[in-house]
Amino acid sequence: MFPISLNLSGKLVVVVGGGSVGRRKLNAVVGSGAAVRLVDPRPQPGLPSEVTHVTEAYRAEHLEGASLAFACATPEVNARVVADCRACGVWVNAATSPDDGDFALPAVVRRGDFTLAVGTGGASPALARRVREKLEAEFDVAFAEWVRVLAEVRRDVLATVPDESRRALLDSFAEWHWLGRIRAEGAGAVLEAMRALLPG
Repeated sequence: MFPISLNLSGKLVVVVGGGSVGRRKLNAVVGSGAAVRLVDPRPQPGLPSEVTHVTEAYRAEHLEGASLAFACATPEVNARVVADCRACGVWVNAATSPDDGDFALPAVVRRGDFTLAVGTGGASPALARRVREKLEAEFDVAFAEWVRVLAEVRRDVLATVPDESRRALLDSFAEWHWLGRIRAEGAGAVLEAMRALLPG
């Protein structure tokens, strides 16, 4: 498996099957900026606003315009979804036969734009989940603030610091003591402290 982060903003993601697995995959995608099409003939109460529910049995036409798909129905339907995705060049995750799909979802810890992903290549989702639970306790919301501060100061560095000096300066802002300062002083104070170290 090759780890990668996908920008799904403005893309269509199709989820076939609205059972517990399909809803988990759907919830993982919601919030990424993607439009989500759920294909399942059964009622699906409480869907997020980003989701369009197609109350029909799956057909290949439901993949039209999709960038990514999740096959989360019965094994027979999932096999058809995988085959149809192969035919039209859509990457697919196959819930009932992971080796038939193109990708696996890692267990994820999110703190704002700070993201930790733990994967086992589909071998043990339970282990990935347990590691994620451990990491959730260790990586708090201060990491989200740190990433936000680093994004702001990076713009300042790119605009004002000569190319040859940028890397060392940006590396210094990613040292662990800044995280302690964010927890103690707050993000605003740390941003100003970083800006005070910029040349000129």
